[in-house]
Amino acid sequence: MLFEQMRQKPFFILGPCVMENQELLYTVAEKVAEAGQKYNVPVIFKSSFDKANRTSIHSYRGPGLEKGMEMMLKVKERFNLPLITDIHESYQAAIAGEVFDILQIPAFLCRQTDLLVAAAKTGKIVNIKKAQFLSGQDMFYPAQKVAEAGNSQVILTERGNTYGYNNLAVDFRNIYDMKAFGYPVCMDCTHSVQRPGGAGGKTGGDRTFVPMMALAAKAFGADGYFMEIHPDPDHALSDGPNMVKLQDLDKVMAPLVS
Repeated sequence: MLFEQMRQKPFFILGPCVMENQELLYTVAEKVAEAGQKYNVPVIFKSSFDKANRTSIHSYRGPGLEKGMEMMLKVKERFNLPLITDIHESYQAAIAGEVFDILQIPAFLCRQTDLLVAAAKTGKIVNIKKAQFLSGQDMFYPAQKVAEAGNSQVILTERGNTYGYNNLAVDFRNIYDMKAFGYPVCMDCTHSVQRPGGAGGKTGGDRTFVPMMALAAKAFGADGYFMEIHPDPDHALSDGPNMVKLQDLDKVMAPLVS
């Protein structure tokens, strides 16, 4: 049912980058649920139990799979929101699938066959982020791996391409190219404004451009929008420079559903 809803209306994947604490999850999830009701669109709550590809080994990664599942299950029970998280290893797929409605394949791992197949076999929706080194047309093959493992519930997500050092550029033609495969295509509006590793041992970026990224993606036919949000992104434990301020969520969403 969720996948069909995501085909019929603009959908939004929203939440803090990483699970910092339970109270943060409740605070953000409440606003996400309100936004879904206000605009009558599918909203999916996102947060990561482990950020396995942080720039520095000293960076905060998250509470881990077991604790993260407990935290997110409480969110689901309180707000009745569908959930998404990223997985990094094949064994995590079946475990995460017990709680999460969508399993996300990180961009750097989108060609990892065993990971894609394991996610597919859970029967959950699989959101595959396009690698920074691939074109939209190249994403036919990761999607094919999931489909041939018996799961046609695939979402493809654009998140920019590497452009020189410590920068990304978005070629919005990728959205059009990926839509040709017949799957919903999502725009990652916040990771696409990153400057990977460009902030002295951590990733920088500029959230100023997030609303523009979203509107450009809409013009190219995006079906959904991925945005990480936080009540105080300047003090967030991961990806703060790119996250939308929670108080700004409404004004960023409004033009996308009109």
